[in-house]
Amino acid sequence: MGSSLFSLAGKSAVVLGGTSGLGRAIALGLADAGADVAVTGRRQSHVDSAAAEIEARGRKTIRVTADVRDKASIVAVRDAAIATLGKVDVLVYAAGVTRKTPSLEVSESEWNDILETNLAGAFRASQIFGEHMLQRKSGRIIFIASIGSFVGLYQVTAYNASKAGVASLTRSLAVEWSRHGVLVNAIAPGVYKTDLNASLLEGTDRGREFLMRIPMGRYGKAEELIGAAVFLSSGASSYLTGQLIAVDGGFLASGVNQ
Repeated sequence: MGSSLFSLAGKSAVVLGGTSGLGRAIALGLADAGADVAVTGRRQSHVDSAAAEIEARGRKTIRVTADVRDKASIVAVRDAAIATLGKVDVLVYAAGVTRKTPSLEVSESEWNDILETNLAGAFRASQIFGEHMLQRKSGRIIFIASIGSFVGLYQVTAYNASKAGVASLTRSLAVEWSRHGVLVNAIAPGVYKTDLNASLLEGTDRGREFLMRIPMGRYGKAEELIGAAVFLSSGASSYLTGQLIAVDGGFLASGVNQ
């Protein structure tokens, strides 16, 4: 059993929102574990850069852009991945946006943009790839949730609502699809400094409060999500479904730290 239990050799994965930040780290981690990985996002230059890193690892990939708000573009990625990689065993939905705004000032367009990308896009992608997986009676869907799926975070109401929705979506699809061989889980990252949130954390009271509440006393590193992603993609998690795994340095366990 041993290491082969976690091997992704012969598997094919698609990472939506995988050209930067946490998604890119996960995509490269899946490739290192043996999977062929189709990584996509909205910008061709970013897709090409990530694809080159995957090919440098000796894995197959594709170079197709996608916007998770556009169903046709996700279908095109699925079809290209099947044509090139043969099948899709794993879908990772890592696309996401956030914005810090007092709740009374959140506009309809801001609310809709965040919910559309973080939640509606996740469901849209799961429908499109789930159809393929259900036909094969085999597949893994991994959403990227958040500690905001569990607790309130200050002035990011739309983001929190979207990620609470992702938690419910994870459980709902698991209940419906697991008996047909498609397992659905989510990773809930804690506080990771990325281009998306750096301005909210660098030298701010918010950043200092997060560090005080994280028992490990530091932000996560993107590569520290790889283990959970490989586990959920591999044979090691064959009886695990409908779960959110927090990779958060102990944040959700935290009560008083001093």
